[in-house]
Amino acid sequence: MKFLDDFRDPALATRWADETLRQCRQRWSIMEVCGGQTHAIVRNGIDRRLSEKITLIHGPGCPVCVTPVEKIDKALALAARPEVVFCSFGDMLRVPGSDRDLLTARARGADVRTLYSPLDCLPIARRQPDKEVVFFAIGFETTAPVTACALLQARKEGLRNFSILCAHVLIPPAIAAIMNSPDCRVQALLAPGHVCSVTGCSEYEALSKRFRIPIVVTGFEPVDILQGIFFATRQLERGKARLENQYSRAVAVDGNRAALKMIGQVFKPVDAAWRGLGEIPASGLALREEFAEFDAENRFELNVAPADDSSHCISGEILQGLKKPPDCPAFARECTPESPLGAPMVSSEGACAAYYRYSRRGDGRLRTLHDWSPL
Repeated sequence: MKFLDDFRDPALATRWADETLRQCRQRWSIMEVCGGQTHAIVRNGIDRRLSEKITLIHGPGCPVCVTPVEKIDKALALAARPEVVFCSFGDMLRVPGSDRDLLTARARGADVRTLYSPLDCLPIARRQPDKEVVFFAIGFETTAPVTACALLQARKEGLRNFSILCAHVLIPPAIAAIMNSPDCRVQALLAPGHVCSVTGCSEYEALSKRFRIPIVVTGFEPVDILQGIFFATRQLERGKARLENQYSRAVAVDGNRAALKMIGQVFKPVDAAWRGLGEIPASGLALREEFAEFDAENRFELNVAPADDSSHCISGEILQGLKKPPDCPAFARECTPESPLGAPMVSSEGACAAYYRYSRRGDGRLRTLHDWSPL
């Protein structure tokens, strides 16, 4: 695909990196919010390439990583019930709860299934009417429309044995919480292009005005990210603070109206707990009253005590952008993908997983823009 290859062109990526460094007269700190962008940055050595002038701060843009331990424990309690078929995205299976994970629960006999979409739960519910099919609904505004679609279809069909354990959260309130922190070092933001493809840009424009920082809606390929950083530093150097849309090939100003309509039909905003960030007002999604019958927490009695992360894990500070994975004493020692202490080590969008995967190569170095080539 020639069009996509243009955004992976090493020569073009290097040009944008050089232009960014050339225009910077002082150091700047920029947060990328999306975990997919974090992996692209670390995989391609973008942070090292720009380290002379730019500090890249990794944000809380991994939905698996910000799902609190208490919600994982509720998932485990549901999966342990003999009448339940518990369905989840694959990333969630290795995320540790208080004493185990869903993969361990499956090994002990629980019916835990990995699915690519909540819509895949509906055929299971149709085929097994004697079972309760529960989907672990996690994710940002990108996955919420598909969950809403599954619930609308289940209600239309009258499927009474399907429900969700809801853990959907919203990015803008989390950004506001980080920006309001007294420890915040963020001077500009790269906004997540996939989220904005659903929501549009208005909320991020409001955040830019509120906190007087540049925000650039950015894609995921090396050229996307480097263009986004260039646009952000250009604003910083000129004393500007506005929204720019680098990812215009995928993001419309108004977003995806059909997806937003479905989210509004099924969900309402509520206060929500985030791993590492605590409770953030109006940052979560809960089912509206007319869909309450599909709420697994209403349908089943879940007696789960409040729980915290491992005391050896600093994932909270990593998710707030205060520290990076190598700052953790347990990183790549007690905490590895095979024996994770926290979600950022096992999620495909987790910062710890990115540092472990791309920093622990046979030659002991990261791949850089100069030797990067499309996979």
